[in-house]
Amino acid sequence: MVICRRAYYRLRNSARTAAEVFVVVVGNITVGGTGKTPFVIWLAQQCKDRGLRVGIVTRGYKRENEQQLVEVQPHSLPSEVGDEALLLALKTTCPVIAAADRKLAVEMLIEKYKIDLVLCDDGLQHYNLARDIEIAVVDGERKFGNGRCLPAGPLREPITRLSACDLVVSNGRNDAAKYYFEIEYNDVVSLTLDTVRKPLADFKDFTVHAVAGIGNPQRFFNLLKHVGVHIIEHSFPDHHAYQQADLEFSSNDPIIMTEKDAVKCKNIINKNIWYLPIVLSSNIVLDKKIETILKGVPHG
Repeated sequence: MVICRRAYYRLRNSARTAAEVFVVVVGNITVGGTGKTPFVIWLAQQCKDRGLRVGIVTRGYKRENEQQLVEVQPHSLPSEVGDEALLLALKTTCPVIAAADRKLAVEMLIEKYKIDLVLCDDGLQHYNLARDIEIAVVDGERKFGNGRCLPAGPLREPITRLSACDLVVSNGRNDAAKYYFEIEYNDVVSLTLDTVRKPLADFKDFTVHAVAGIGNPQRFFNLLKHVGVHIIEHSFPDHHAYQQADLEFSSNDPIIMTEKDAVKCKNIINKNIWYLPIVLSSNIVLDKKIETILKGVPHG
């Protein structure tokens, strides 16, 4: 089925011509979180450091009207644009367009901004968007599950799909992975006042409510445990829309949540909520590969 879809879009020739803008698609072949959005944030900064003007397109998953084409602003509501789209806009300061049809989103970016390159967060299977580079992000811990496609397994496409990608990157050090990155953490930030920070290590040997509504919450929980924090786990569905009652627990222990969750909790009234920003650390082989890719992007 997947092969037929790809062939259909090639024959239709409905995608944009390569001369209009350079497109890099970052996606995965599995359901659940692999770390592609943090990778896109990191990649956007790599592009900007080299003087490239970057725009980002994304689906804006779980927003109220996923068919709507909308430009994401720093003050946008997560319910209108999606939590990942808002996080991309806040962390990169690049123009971000959320749309189910990424091809239309790219056209809007080209029309409105002078950009050299478009990063597409997700969309590896969105074949009506032509692309110059495909990057697949793989979970270095969970890998491919039972190796079967949906609904029998976690794969959106067969593992052989990776052979068609220009780059396969592992989230986590892996003996089998040539290119990988690791997620690092430093200070936690107050949800109510983002100028207030403290080291995550300050919570060592203390009990906290750990809140995660992401694709792989266990990765977040394990990180806190590794630091020595005693946690009470609270898992929510990916892209969960938080309400005040969701974070009212029986004890008054501090709450630590992911940065992706925090963008949806700005209206929650609780001065004891903290979130943990992520920092991506890449290996030198990946750095060199990205440098080679970006050298091929026309400026201006």
